[in-house]
Amino acid sequence: MVMRETGSVAFGMPGGESSGASHGRPIDLEHLSRQTIGDRDVEREVLDMFVHQALSVRDSMSSADLAERLRLSHALKGAARGVGAFPIADCVAELEARPDDARLVKRLAGLIDEVRDFIAAISR
Repeated sequence: MVMRETGSVAFGMPGGESSGASHGRPIDLEHLSRQTIGDRDVEREVLDMFVHQALSVRDSMSSADLAERLRLSHALKGAARGVGAFPIADCVAELEARPDDARLVKRLAGLIDEVRDFIAAISR
């Protein structure tokens, strides 16, 4: 396996390659780069699929029954961990423990919107 330097992180956008680990970012770009072996096209594709999935979950979560919330949370947790969206993964892990917590559903919606906006910004 060929390792790339961290300069290839997240499409080479300013700030994405030199800031180190996530530390406040909605997506850990170094984790994403490791997962995609630094392939920017794969990063874009994976992030695009993740955003679509996350928005679908966001739109379904408030009207879902408890069993559906558990299913949605579990599926999103794995996807979020895969792309490095650890704040979302942590939130849906909490939702798995407390699927009836409306505050968590609201927090998740905000985190998903934050990730969507972050991805849009680094994709310009």
